[in-house]
Amino acid sequence: MLVLGAVPTLQFHRLRRAAAPRFPVTHALTWDVALATIRTRPVELAVVDPQLQGPPPSAQEIGRLRLLFPSLPLVLYTALSPATAAVLLALGQTGITGAVFTRVDDHPARLRELLSHEEARSASRQLLDQIGTVLSPLPSELRWVVEEVLRSPADLQTVQQVAARARVDRRTFERWFARLGLPSPRHFLAAARVLYAHRLLQDPGFTVDDVAQRLGYAQTKTLQLHARAYLGLTAGEMRLTLDPGQALERIARRFVPPPPHVAQASVS
Repeated sequence: MLVLGAVPTLQFHRLRRAAAPRFPVTHALTWDVALATIRTRPVELAVVDPQLQGPPPSAQEIGRLRLLFPSLPLVLYTALSPATAAVLLALGQTGITGAVFTRVDDHPARLRELLSHEEARSASRQLLDQIGTVLSPLPSELRWVVEEVLRSPADLQTVQQVAARARVDRRTFERWFARLGLPSPRHFLAAARVLYAHRLLQDPGFTVDDVAQRLGYAQTKTLQLHARAYLGLTAGEMRLTLDPGQALERIARRFVPPPPHVAQASVS
């Protein structure tokens, strides 16, 4: 899970130390950079400070991020003072409830707790929870890489790339999936990207072209083909007609083999 730190430098260093080695963190010192980073990189959580560009604190830019990317969890990390109180109240009314305060409760354990809590709510984590039992028989290194694909599907896009990262050959990778009753690794990778694309398309700040570019598609039409194949809808249609839970259920149904008694009943 990539974490965006739209906070001053001192707070960023504390955030990065708390996040390591589990979560990579990228820094934005201006709101324009924060916006560009969210649109182009696989950010799944943003830690933000209403005083990013200096006093007085303002809710405007964080409110803008909330409107453009409502599915992106936002955590406030700022100084607690009379000047920030009104801003924090205004942002709380938009649904932003996670907050940590400098020199009050921003010790590493508290920051790690917040990051872990938000990771548990991500679409990739929910899919992992659903198919974790199925993946458990995989060799540990291969399982870790497959889980990495679910968290950040743009990073590893081909079966060969995943196999190389896991230090196995392609045929071994494919045999393991067949043994577990899963679709081919190629389908698995494509479906993971579609699920991630659906999550992004719930936010008005992303266009279909934005999402295709962010996920590494050479052409937007390839994303459209994958959306039809795995969700039965175009990218535009899935944006309007499927909520995240429904998209997750459709994808999981294709990758989680039914329990033995269910499979036997369907045969008989």
